[in-house]
Amino acid sequence: MHGRVEAPHSNRRDIENLAKLTSYLWEYKGRVLLALGCLILSKLAVVAVPLILKQIINTLDNDVSTVAKAAASGSTATDIAGTVEVTGQAGQSILLVALGLVAAYGVLRLANSFFKELRDALFARVRYRAMHKLSTQVLSHLHDLSLSYHLERRTGSISRDLSRSATSLSSIVNLLVFNIVPTAAEFLLVAAILLGGYGWHYTLVVFVTVAFYIVFTLAFSGWRMQFRHEMNRLDSLANGRAVDSLLNYETVKYFNNEAKEQKAYDGYLSDWADAGVKSQTTMSLLNFGQAAIVAVGVTLIMMLAANDVAKDTISLGDIVLINALMLQLFVPLNVLGVVYRGLQYALADMDLVIKLLEKIPEIQDKPTAQDLQVNQGRIVFNDVHFAYLSERPILKGVSFVVEPGKKIAVVGPSGSGKSTLSRLLFRFYDVDSGSISIDGMDIRDCTQQSVRQALGVVPQDTVMFNDTIRYNLAYALEDAGDESVRAAARAANLETFIDSLPQGFDTIVGERGLKLSGGEKQRMAIARVMLKNPPVIVFDEATSSLDTRSEQTILEGLNAAAEKATSLVIAHRLSTIIDADEILVLDAGEIVERGNHAFLLSQRGLYANLWELQQQKQADDPNVTIDDKT
Repeated sequence: MHGRVEAPHSNRRDIENLAKLTSYLWEYKGRVLLALGCLILSKLAVVAVPLILKQIINTLDNDVSTVAKAAASGSTATDIAGTVEVTGQAGQSILLVALGLVAAYGVLRLANSFFKELRDALFARVRYRAMHKLSTQVLSHLHDLSLSYHLERRTGSISRDLSRSATSLSSIVNLLVFNIVPTAAEFLLVAAILLGGYGWHYTLVVFVTVAFYIVFTLAFSGWRMQFRHEMNRLDSLANGRAVDSLLNYETVKYFNNEAKEQKAYDGYLSDWADAGVKSQTTMSLLNFGQAAIVAVGVTLIMMLAANDVAKDTISLGDIVLINALMLQLFVPLNVLGVVYRGLQYALADMDLVIKLLEKIPEIQDKPTAQDLQVNQGRIVFNDVHFAYLSERPILKGVSFVVEPGKKIAVVGPSGSGKSTLSRLLFRFYDVDSGSISIDGMDIRDCTQQSVRQALGVVPQDTVMFNDTIRYNLAYALEDAGDESVRAAARAANLETFIDSLPQGFDTIVGERGLKLSGGEKQRMAIARVMLKNPPVIVFDEATSSLDTRSEQTILEGLNAAAEKATSLVIAHRLSTIIDADEILVLDAGEIVERGNHAFLLSQRGLYANLWELQQQKQADDPNVTIDDKT
């Protein structure tokens, strides 16, 4: 387990990815435009609040200042009393105006909240539908990618690809639409008010202050994130070491290494704590630096304002307005560092998602590809060459024919290329040279879907979905009825076992079928292919996990299925293919022997040697296979 590693990507690439992201959002452009309208109205309400506050202060201040000016001018007591009387008469009107302004103040605050929440509600469908569309597109693309891609990737990485597609898009939308864009809009409105109402020097101070604030925050945040990355890395290492030691509990006990594991865990946590202290200390420095820049900026603004008040060019309410605008502007900027790093992460994740979607599947249908039409099921491998790696050829000119309704078996040591034949037949890979055809149609000229529709397989490693037995059996035929599912289970000698379970066919098999034994999973696979009833069946070591007794029990079911279809049997256990019409012996990617069971025994070659070894081992280990001896 390791800490996060950021994927390098350029700013130009980020812009391109954002443009592609826009296509997912613009499908609901009506809602997007309405949400942006609500955003503008919300920010107008936010900026209008200090303006109303200014009017309230000025309105209440005018009444007091009128009396104060009369007294300051040296007026007689009678004149001052008259002024107070007049002012008192106007006081009722002033109070009503003030109350009206206070009401407007409250309405604007309510309007700000209303339009902000309405924006979120309107944009919710846009965001979640875009996440839905992107996630399904990524899953579909992962299914389209070739087997080689999935063999090279870890399951956790593929799972991360799926989660990354949704979370990265959601994060970018949240940060841009709900943080960066609103802050930028508010900044422009504040700048416009200051420039229009108070002159360029106020606007200049705001611009310089915000510029210093942004540069300092981004630079300092970028520097201090090394400590956060180190914390994440050490946390992952500590947790990984702890989990690993617990998974290997018995080994730890066998060698009395509890202290060793504890010491390693303690070492990681000690370094993690040191990194945590540095992270918190630098966070405090960041917060103080931000506060200092804001304090300097607000102080300069207030000095300008105080000077203008002294010159009587602006009012007391203007000071309140300017101060409120400045403080209001810097509140969202406080989280700028977090937003910036979050956006970096989200853009890096989005870049990986886009790169995944840009990955071209190795195996693709030709533009002129047709659906495979299977009438007889005659399979021809013609001089097939294939290599997973160019320097290590697997198949070297393999040629054979599987006649309709016949059973052809392929045996040989491990690594001879047996399972590769089935992968090529299913078009998980395409041959390097030569051809594979079914009923005269080269499968490379057919759609992958139609080829796989005509084939059935019983694999060696049968993986089940974490669902019911009924679901896993019926997976081969979507519209299969309960009676058909039961008949297939009966043919594979599963019915008695399933009926003995408390939930019967509704029993959950567990993740990857872990609640079933190897033999039970293989019988499930056999029942599944019998339910599909395809014209061509591949048995890829279909009885390798069965004991001899179980094997003999289901061989009749296998043979019954094979009688109705063309069968290619890849076998480790030779006892399962003695009735094959022809047996091909592969060695190092070439067919070295062919014939039926009796003929190959009489040749005293590789097949006969493998048979004798298996017979000798069978008494001691009834589950022995060729690979156990080669």
